[in-house]
Amino acid sequence: MCSPQPFSYFHFNGFESLHNIFYRLGDDDSNVLEFTTEAMFTVEDDLSTVPNIATWQESEDHRTFTFKIKPGIRWHNGDELTVEDWKFALETIASPDYTGPRYYSVEMIEGVEAYHTGKTKGITGIKVLDPYTLKITVTAARVNTIDNLWPYPMNKKYYTGVAVKDMPESDQVKKHPIGIGPFEVTKIQPGEFVEMKRFDDYYQGKALLDGIVYKVFDDKQLTTLFEQGVVDMESAPRDAYESLSKLNNVNIMQTTELSYEYIGFKFGHWDREAEKIVMDNAKFKDKRLRQAMYYALDREGIINTFSYGLGKVVESPIPSASWAKIPDSEINTYPYSPEKAIALLDEAGYVDIDGDGLREDPKGKKFVIHYDAMTGNTNTEQRTEATLLNWRQVGLDVQLNGGALKEMNAFYDAVESDEPTIDLFNGVWGLASDPDPSGLWRASDLWNYPRWSSERNEQLIRDGVSMKSYDRNYRKGVYYEWQKLINEEVPMIFFAERESITPVNKRLQGVHVNSMSNIIEPQKWWVKQAK
Repeated sequence: MCSPQPFSYFHFNGFESLHNIFYRLGDDDSNVLEFTTEAMFTVEDDLSTVPNIATWQESEDHRTFTFKIKPGIRWHNGDELTVEDWKFALETIASPDYTGPRYYSVEMIEGVEAYHTGKTKGITGIKVLDPYTLKITVTAARVNTIDNLWPYPMNKKYYTGVAVKDMPESDQVKKHPIGIGPFEVTKIQPGEFVEMKRFDDYYQGKALLDGIVYKVFDDKQLTTLFEQGVVDMESAPRDAYESLSKLNNVNIMQTTELSYEYIGFKFGHWDREAEKIVMDNAKFKDKRLRQAMYYALDREGIINTFSYGLGKVVESPIPSASWAKIPDSEINTYPYSPEKAIALLDEAGYVDIDGDGLREDPKGKKFVIHYDAMTGNTNTEQRTEATLLNWRQVGLDVQLNGGALKEMNAFYDAVESDEPTIDLFNGVWGLASDPDPSGLWRASDLWNYPRWSSERNEQLIRDGVSMKSYDRNYRKGVYYEWQKLINEEVPMIFFAERESITPVNKRLQGVHVNSMSNIIEPQKWWVKQAK
């Protein structure tokens, strides 16, 4: 055995804050939280949800859940965790003053809608039976209630006197976040580093490391920093794969990400007052245009050339590892075919009238599509150019919006606010373990960034969590039909299911990765002493 070490260093690119209720988090924000927070339940390698802090019993009608949490769990400030803290988190998300994106994770609870609209002062479906027992009643049986229910507590005492509308900017969120995980935050320097030390009262026992430091490094320095032993672990960009794989002191862990890269069309905007999408942009109304743009992309070539082959082409938003993924043989795979793209565009009336090589719209007017994408690795600009060139080769004038890539936060702010100049955007979505599309694909979902839905889409999503869906075969059939609908309508172009790489210094032991995370039980990590 070796003795614990002072710190392990982990690279990250930046963060907004350390509270995941209020913000749309990038991977790096979530990674920091993996060290400091814990959920009531957790997800295994096979994507099944199992008890963690809480166990539960489910009523025969699948509407009432009685949760028991472990006694004696401490917050980083010494307070004991009780179910009041979980109830407080659920009430915060359900509050009329809450404007974040997590409402979908409490909306199934009985009485939440009335509470959210200000009609009641409490939530009828949440009952505290004792400090360690919470009963939650939902409006209807849903086969994935546990998968979707918000599982993270908030320390109720710690937020005393802070209104929900003021929480995102409060010191409790921005400067001094606390959790119940194996490490506690000691210092935050936004955009530079987060320092954490071991939390000695962690309920599963003291971590083997004394602490963790997240630091911001330029990705261009990454290989050198690993070679020098400055960095112990990182979620590395793909363009570092070749150089990192040559280092003798590094192991590279690879896993298929539970996510997909996509190119989304903008069909409308989000009505904040009504809290639903409005499909008022007719630019992409003709699905033949959308399908043509799919065929025009050499996705496999782009992945191999600019992503080092670390990914595979996908045709569905349900991950390949899922039991609900439809076989590709049952849907259109949209292989690279400029010929099919050209035929569809001609058929839809997008033709080159003035002979400049670029197509006008069916009314004979100049047709320009503005495309937004994020800054990223060293190949991102070239990759974007290759994507735009594919479309230009079939006569579509697709231009980079503003002439430049956007920084990640600026990009998502623009996409989420439906900036009028955005027609098309290249994003990435992380997925939950359950295949239910709720949260991303309904008309009432803020994160439905394309702002697309249909009656058939809404019905299939409802069917997928209905009482009938307790029959796994029935539920699979529903999601097969849903994927066929999405595949035909093409509200977005599914680009790739990506392969993540996690370089780990060989001195850092106990690291395990899966499709959900590369920070799993960090309390078990330890550093091997140099001989």
